[in-house]
Amino acid sequence: MTLTPSSSAEEIVAHLKSLRNEANIAGMARYGIDTSTALGITTPQMQAVGRQVKRNHERALELWRTGLRDARMAAILTADPARLTKEDAWAWAGDFNSWEIVDTAADLFTQTTFWRDLIPEFAADGREYVRRTAFAMIAGATVHNKQEPDDNLLVYLPLIEAHATDPRNFVKKAVNWTLRNIGKRNRACHAPALAVAEKLSAGDDRTARWIGKDAVRELTSEKILARLK
Repeated sequence: MTLTPSSSAEEIVAHLKSLRNEANIAGMARYGIDTSTALGITTPQMQAVGRQVKRNHERALELWRTGLRDARMAAILTADPARLTKEDAWAWAGDFNSWEIVDTAADLFTQTTFWRDLIPEFAADGREYVRRTAFAMIAGATVHNKQEPDDNLLVYLPLIEAHATDPRNFVKKAVNWTLRNIGKRNRACHAPALAVAEKLSAGDDRTARWIGKDAVRELTSEKILARLK
C-alpha cells in the first residue's frame, strides 16, 4: 500500500498492520516497552510513514483514538503542535503506558505555546508516566528549544529536587536525564545543575543519591568539561 498525504487513518493503520514484526515486538519488550498493542514498527519505518502522510491534525487525533501503540506513534509524528490543545495533551498523557511514547510525545508538547504550563502540572500528577512526561519535556527542551533562555530551564532545578525521591523507575531515570541535560547545555547551566547533583548525592534518600551521583559523574567527566570550555 502506498501512503500519501490524503491517506485516511484507517489506511495508515492497515499499512502499519501489514508491517507487523514479531521479532521486533519481542525486542521492544526487553527494553521495557509496553507491547500489548504493539506491531513492532521500527523507528525508520515510522519516520518514513510520517514523511509520506505529512501533518494532518484531525487524522492524528483519529490515529490516537485507535489505542494501537504504532498508530499513536504515527499520531505524535503527524500532529500539528499549533493546533494541539492543552486538553488534547492531557487526554493523551492520561493514556501513556510506555516510556517511549512519553518521550516522543514530550518533544511534540514542547513545540506548543503552553508547554511551560504543562510541566509543573504533569510533575504534580501522581501517575508514573504523566510525571515522567514533565521531565522528558524539560530534558528535550534543553536540547531542541535552542532559543529558550537558560533561566527558563534553570527554574526547573527545584522541581528536580522535589521529585528526586520518587523511586519509580521511569520517573527517577527521567529526573536524572533532565538534570544531566541541563548541566550539559552550556557553561551557564553547568554550575547550578552540578550544585544540585552534588546536593542530591550527599542526601539521605537512596533514589536522590543515585540521581545525584550519576549526574555528578557525567557532569564532571573530562568529555563534558572539555566541551563546555
